[in-house]
Amino acid sequence: MADLVGPRLYSCCNCRNHVSLHDDIISKAFQGRNGRAFLFSHTMNIVVGAKEDRHLMTGLHTVADVYCGDCREVLGWKYERAYEASQKYKEGKFILEKAKIVKENW
Repeated sequence: MADLVGPRLYSCCNCRNHVSLHDDIISKAFQGRNGRAFLFSHTMNIVVGAKEDRHLMTGLHTVADVYCGDCREVLGWKYERAYEASQKYKEGKFILEKAKIVKENW
């Protein structure tokens, strides 16, 4: 009988809580606070912090830090609002920093 392999996931680097699916990656060409980051359409098992306006490389955005639902490690942020028309596609999406997530089931 063949081994059943689940979906390819990303987990918190600290506690291995599952936080996102590989299939939900929109782009790998983003910059986080600490290097490369991925843009995801959905996440799971996370906590969204307070909203605040931040000046990012692509202009002013309203963002909220996102934390692991288990250990509270900061994993990235959620785009709540983009002020530039060209950046509106990011609204409601999530940045997870590559250094803060690990691959599972690859």
